[in-house]
Amino acid sequence: MNAFTRELTTGDRIKVYRKRKGLSQAALGGLIGRSEDWVSKVERGVIPAENLSVLLEIARVLDIRELSELTGRSIALVTNGSHEHESVPEIRRALNTISSRLGDNLPGTPLTPDELAQRVDEAWHAYEHDVDRYAVVGPQLPNLLAEAQYAARNVGTDDEAKVARAVISLYHLLQVFLRRVGEHTLSRVAADRALQLADQTGDPVLLGASAWNVALVLTTTGAVAESADLARSAMEITTPGDDASPELLSVHGALHLVGAVASMRDSRPAAAWDLLHEAERIAQRAAVDRNDWRTAFGPTNVAMHGVHLAGEEGDATEALRLADAIEDENPVLPLERRTRYLVEVMNANRLKQDDYATLYMIGRIRKTSPEEVKYFPIVREAIRDLLKRERPSYRAELRDHATHVGVLAG
Repeated sequence: MNAFTRELTTGDRIKVYRKRKGLSQAALGGLIGRSEDWVSKVERGVIPAENLSVLLEIARVLDIRELSELTGRSIALVTNGSHEHESVPEIRRALNTISSRLGDNLPGTPLTPDELAQRVDEAWHAYEHDVDRYAVVGPQLPNLLAEAQYAARNVGTDDEAKVARAVISLYHLLQVFLRRVGEHTLSRVAADRALQLADQTGDPVLLGASAWNVALVLTTTGAVAESADLARSAMEITTPGDDASPELLSVHGALHLVGAVASMRDSRPAAAWDLLHEAERIAQRAAVDRNDWRTAFGPTNVAMHGVHLAGEEGDATEALRLADAIEDENPVLPLERRTRYLVEVMNANRLKQDDYATLYMIGRIRKTSPEEVKYFPIVREAIRDLLKRERPSYRAELRDHATHVGVLAG
């Protein structure tokens, strides 16, 4: 039996195997295309190693045959024990069908541009506000994509722009859904198609929003330098004039935020904070929180990103200080953004080893989004940490959360 106990985190295991291999943090980082700072943060539990391709690369470099030896558990991309979300096979089939053939077998007449836009908006609304959004939205996406392509092939010239906006928005929804359930390759396919279509329209808002979506995928998959470069390139295209629309301000500001996160993960903290401060100035100009093209841009989300950057730097005290001034139940922000922010606050409390505050935040995350909480590896890591030193005063509550997210068997 392996000498490791189940209480060791993934970061702990990476550290042990790295040292056994005789590698420094800088050497391991170089071999897997990451920075020394990234390796250090993963080993200390500041950030999770949650990308499957990165874990596989670490295992290869460290001569680990079974990935469970590195993670302490079998790897599944979703929490039901399957290798993929139940909606993914049909979505994959739709994305892999030639666009000019997709929807050919649909009965009736194509959706009108207004009907298509409404259907896409309804799907987005369910994703952003329904606590069971993966189960609700996932089954809709393959047929909606077929309807969108069918409508696009039959639209009149006067309505081409309206249909293009709806199709781009749908690809953005596919991107975020697939990214959140761990299907990063398919997510990139959807994001790239949106960017290609947006580029054809010549609309800087559509182009900027689509570049923002691609940058999110790049950041998630670890291509942080490429993400930051793309964001900066798109910033130039979306530079707002004095009469800029709220949509353009939102997209331009959101590009600064994704660029800030990518720069921080690329071990360029000064560049990250510079981008955040510029986003603050754009948010002041926008004045209010908005959700144009699902960017959730405004003063609140900018402040939330300050908490994120401080947490990424490992400065939990500063992260919690910044969090004290934020109203995190802002209804303008999508459920995912609010939930992700709560996770960041939870992790700051975890880094401070404030067990009661960490447990309280886990409870808030679960109450806010009982389905979403299962998709955050760092929440599961926090629960494992708490289980190492569970106390009678909160044992029942902790174990209930652990069962809910799949850390303990029900």
